[in-house]
Order: sequence, then structure tokens, then C-alpha cells
Amino acid sequence: MLTIAAGNTALQSVLPALGRSLKVPDSAVAAAFSVSALLWVVAAPYWANRSDKHGRRAMILLGVGGFCVSLLLCGLFLAAGINGWISGTAAFICFIGGRLIYGTFGSAAPPAVQALVAGRTSREERTRALTLLGSAFGLGTILGPAIAPFLILGSIGAVEIGLAGPAFIFALFAVGIYIAVLKRLPNDRTPQPGTHGGAANAYPSIGGQSTGASITAAIEPHSERVGYFDPRVRAWMIAGLVMGHAQAMTSQAVGFLVIDRLHLAPVDALQPTGIVLMMGAGAALLVQWGIIPLLDMKPRQLMLVGLVIGAMGCALTGLATSLYGIATAYALASIGFGFTRPGFTAGSSLAVGHAAQGSVAGKVTSINGASFVLGPSIGVGLYEAQHALPYLTAGAALILLLGYCWFALRDPLVAALRPMGAKLPGVDEADRLDG
Repeated sequence: MLTIAAGNTALQSVLPALGRSLKVPDSAVAAAFSVSALLWVVAAPYWANRSDKHGRRAMILLGVGGFCVSLLLCGLFLAAGINGWISGTAAFICFIGGRLIYGTFGSAAPPAVQALVAGRTSREERTRALTLLGSAFGLGTILGPAIAPFLILGSIGAVEIGLAGPAFIFALFAVGIYIAVLKRLPNDRTPQPGTHGGAANAYPSIGGQSTGASITAAIEPHSERVGYFDPRVRAWMIAGLVMGHAQAMTSQAVGFLVIDRLHLAPVDALQPTGIVLMMGAGAALLVQWGIIPLLDMKPRQLMLVGLVIGAMGCALTGLATSLYGIATAYALASIGFGFTRPGFTAGSSLAVGHAAQGSVAGKVTSINGASFVLGPSIGVGLYEAQHALPYLTAGAALILLLGYCWFALRDPLVAALRPMGAKLPGVDEADRLDG
């Protein structure tokens, strides 16, 4: 789980520099990951439902194998462009083809891993074990950009590897994991249907740390189906979609921002970009692991506070002109998203009863993944028009969302009572009963 997430985000972090080196449009770089994310969002639920029929190990092997083949092909195509064997445009068209393999087949592994672990743990152990898996997946999205600058390789004979290095290195990691899965995991070609299923994970992307929703979807029943426009969760779904797109827009453009604002050559921008991304990830983790448990804030409070901080951070990132300024502003934006993502997950969960937890968790996961389908392309498209535009647009969107959330989001207790026809408390009493 960690390697799949780290490999994807490591490649994401170096791709702006690769695109500039190969002289392809910035929008083509974003499109490569948008297409991959779209296929992941579509294919992940399909593979999650197939593991009962084909076995958990077979699905894990399919996912890891797709991950490995995709990275190997991407590395070969990028190396061909770097060495001038094909044009930069041709290299990126082929690269997108390699990303299609990852989006289609790489998504098979996470739900199968969840199902395998869930089927081999007791009820008391299950939540802790699946949380550990989710943490590994989230940690991978942080480690990938952190170690990517150290995976830039030199030349092998007359062949220059350069910025294609992370793709080849993680392809080797994937080969090792494939062999380990083949040798160590039991062959379960005929698992018992309906025992413990896995759930689709959101696309592993920079800024897309795990919220835990996929874990809930994997262990809770789907006895009550809840739609995206169900009155109980509709406002939370809208908030999550807007907030997720704002985060995707800003995180995917930050590599280009570092290159242009600091006037660096693409290769020289890798370490500064890594510093910015690490500060953002560290700030988000500080909020989620330290500040939120300390303050014991409610979901609506998390959303409102996070939107204010996130809007400030996004706007300041777009205006920053130094590495210190970009890193600090991006960390501030990440702090804001560090509040809103758990707020979105918890608010959606508390808005419904126990029977609907699995269904709502699946919706939260799909919203988180869908944000990284169009978000990167929108952000980079705005960036090509004007460098500060994606960040100012994201900041403005978060301010507008703040006004919407102020009136639309309700105390989860009231939201849970409303569909049951219960007599609702007055405003003053509802405030007193908060939490």
C-alpha cells in the first residue's frame, strides 16, 4: 500500500520538471494524471467487487503487476524523450498510455489488501489493522515527493536516465513486492463470498491524504443506501467536492510555481519542490494527529476554521515570490485542508445512522477521488493563463464555500433526527446539545 502510493506521488512531484525539460505544455502534464485518476475512480469499485470471485491474492498481484508495468513503460518513454530518440510530445503521449495501465489495474490492489486483512483478523483487531493499512497508504503520498529528488539517476553508458529515475526505481520496488506476494500470501482462489470485502481507495495523489472513509466502507454494512443528494448529506458532499477541487488545483500546480517564481532550471527545482511539498504534508499531519484531537472540534467547526485558513494560504501561495514564502503559504493552505478533510468525513458520517455508514463512507471516498480527476487540469490550465490564478481562484472558492457552509451545514444531531420525523429542538437548545 505504501509503495503504490509513494510511487505515484513521486512521479507526480518530478513530472513538472520533466514536462519543462521535454518542452511539452504544462496542461499535458496535468492531463496525464487526470486521465489516470479518472480510470482509477471508475475501475476501483469494479475490482473491489471482483475479489470475492477471483481471490484476494490474484487481485493484489493484478494491482501490483499493473503498477510495475505502468512505471516501467513510463520510465522507458520518458528516457526515450530525454535522450532525443523521440520527440517530447511523442514521449508524453506514450507516457499517458502507460498511466492508463496504472489507473485501470493499479486500483485492484488496495481493496483486495483490505479484504485479505479483514478476513484474517478478529472483530476487535480489524479496525486497528485496516487503519494501519490506511496510514501506510497516506504515508506513501508523503514519502513519494520527499524521496523523489534523491532518485534522479545519472547515465548508464550512453543512455541518460535523469528525471526518469523515480519511475525505474519504484518499478524495481514493485517487482520485489510482486515476488513477495506470490511467495508469502496464501492462494485463496475460492474465498467465501460475502465474508469481508474491501472498499475502493481514493486515488493516491499529492495533497490527497487518507481520511479513513475507505476503512469504514470496508467494515460497515451497506444495509441502507444513501445518495449524493440525500438531504442529510447533500451539503457535506457539495462542501467536500468544492474543497477537494481547490486542494487538487493548488497542489498539482505548485511544482510549476516553484520553477517559475524562483527562476530555476527544471532539474534544480526538484529539491525546492520537495521542501514545499514536505512542509505541506507535515502541516496537514500536525493538524490531523495533534491539533484536532487536542481541541476536540466538531465537524462543522472543522470545516469553517479550515476554510478560512485554507483560503488565506491559497491566496498567499499565489502571491509568494521566494522559497520561504511559497513553502510557508503552502503549509498554511495545507493546515486549512488538514481541518476540512476530517471535518467532511466526520460530518458526513454523523449525519446518518449506523445502517448507512458503509454507503456514506463509499460516497466520501469517491468524492475525494473525483476531486483529482479534473482538479489538476483545471489548476494547471488556470496557471498557464496567469501564475497566481489557480491559487486566487481556489481561495475565492473557499471563501464562497465558507458562506455556504455557514448556513447549509447543520449540527449532526439535528441532521440525524430530521429524517426520522422527530420533533426538532429549537435553535438555542440545538446549540446547547451540540456534540
